Amino acid sequence: MLATIDVRDCDITTLEVDAIANAANTELLHGGGVAGAIARAAGPELERESRERAPVGLGDAVATTGGSLPARWVIHAATMEPGGATSEDAIRGATEATLRVADELGCHSLALPAFGTGVGGFPLDRAAELMMGAVRRHLAAGSGLGHITIAVRGERAKLAFTLVEDD
Repeated sequence: MLATIDVRDCDITTLEVDAIANAANTELLHGGGVAGAIARAAGPELERESRERAPVGLGDAVATTGGSLPARWVIHAATMEPGGATSEDAIRGATEATLRVADELGCHSLALPAFGTGVGGFPLDRAAELMMGAVRRHLAAGSGLGHITIAVRGERAKLAFTLVEDD
């Protein structure tokens, strides 16, 4: 099956997909950025499940239910330690782990944010290269995913992922 990938300037918490990814820290603390937005939209069940699954290794991912979100699952990908910056290895590993977990859950559709580019302070263009490379390798190796949305905020982020997508 050929998967489709699209890049959208949108709020990831509103997407009707099987799973959304959370740019998490290793303790699954949902303070700010994408993690905070997801926690606020999903409700207290997500916080409870996150506490039960923490800590997560840097570059690893775990799933919780989606709570009040339209998505059935939230895949929490650890891209940084609490209060720290992220790295190429963490972004690459977190993307790969998210895709594996999505397949394990039987997901057909998945939404990914721009890992590490907000609170983690990682350069947007490089994050786009790392994430899109991981997505392409995963899909080429065989996956049940039929549609991946890269959910970003702002025209600059959309352009960074679109340019990589078109390479």
